[in-house]
Amino acid sequence: MSNDGYALWLDSWLKKTVRLLKSNASIYICTDWKSSISVPMVAGKYFLLQNRISWEREKGRGALKNWKNCLEDIWFFTKSKNYKFNIDAVKVLRPVLAPYKDAKGSPKDWFQDKDGKMRLTYPSNIWTDISVPFWSMAENTPHPTQKPEKLIAKLILASSDEGDVVFDPFLGSGTTAVVAKKLKRHFIGIEKEKEYVAYALKRLAMAEKNPDIQGVKNGIFYLRNM
Repeated sequence: MSNDGYALWLDSWLKKTVRLLKSNASIYICTDWKSSISVPMVAGKYFLLQNRISWEREKGRGALKNWKNCLEDIWFFTKSKNYKFNIDAVKVLRPVLAPYKDAKGSPKDWFQDKDGKMRLTYPSNIWTDISVPFWSMAENTPHPTQKPEKLIAKLILASSDEGDVVFDPFLGSGTTAVVAKKLKRHFIGIEKEKEYVAYALKRLAMAEKNPDIQGVKNGIFYLRNM
């Protein structure tokens, strides 16, 4: 649809969520590059814009007369100035390029492990450490725009605590619900396509047996999926 049409559609349902959300709620809206420009205009009427995250989507299709599209945006809004953000839960483990030492010769803000000199760093709003689910990954489904569990885990960990409720009005193949379950949050999801609901239910059953999230280990986000 056109940008104007998309803006009208977005507004038609987004305004109905305002009354459902707690005063300290966070809102994340995922879009492609083309529809992204409409989001702050519409959502800004109801919520406070905090940031825009851009993440590298590895499976972008090639184009003969354009640049390959492998980037998506996630707009971060809050309902008020009083909101949760658990920064320590989403720090990223990165190699240290300049391993400084203090006056005593001890590592300064880094440590040595089996992979070399590493540092837990603050996450930026550009994410290049996400792998789109591929055929050999347990989370993979035929859904055409399935979000990686690792990506949704960052959002949920940053903006909620255990026991909180996570709501996804476009659940698709269930990634948000599955990650919320693995991270001990409650969840509510809406999806009208029966096929995708079936995938979601299957993945929720799998999460009962295996709560792991690929690319996250012992509460640490690694640069690439493991």
